[in-house]
Amino acid sequence: QVQLVESGGGLVQAGGSLTLSCAASGLTFSNYAMGWFRQAPGNERERVAAIRRNGGSTSYADSVKGRFAISRDNAKNTVYLIMNSLKPEDTAVYYCAARPGSYFGERLSEWDYWGQGTQVTVSS
Repeated sequence: QVQLVESGGGLVQAGGSLTLSCAASGLTFSNYAMGWFRQAPGNERERVAAIRRNGGSTSYADSVKGRFAISRDNAKNTVYLIMNSLKPEDTAVYYCAARPGSYFGERLSEWDYWGQGTQVTVSS
């Protein structure tokens, strides 16, 4: 059974930093592209960042470029999202997701597995 478990969310002031972690089990982690998504109340879920199986290539939403960084440790079956210079508009539930292969997947339906989400709240 595949499980993705996010951690590291919380309340932070604007300008602060948080690091999210997503621990994967039940799959061959190195065979999967990983992504971080977020969903704010009333908004659609959007992809924030994605990373290829070997970590050699990444992709970011324009809204987080230069502030967020995605990385992975295939030995620990874990993907990270380092979030700096946080803004109130970054407030959302953050989810990690996995899909087999290297393609990042533009549509939510292209991602096979999802975590339960972790809340990030940025106060002004």
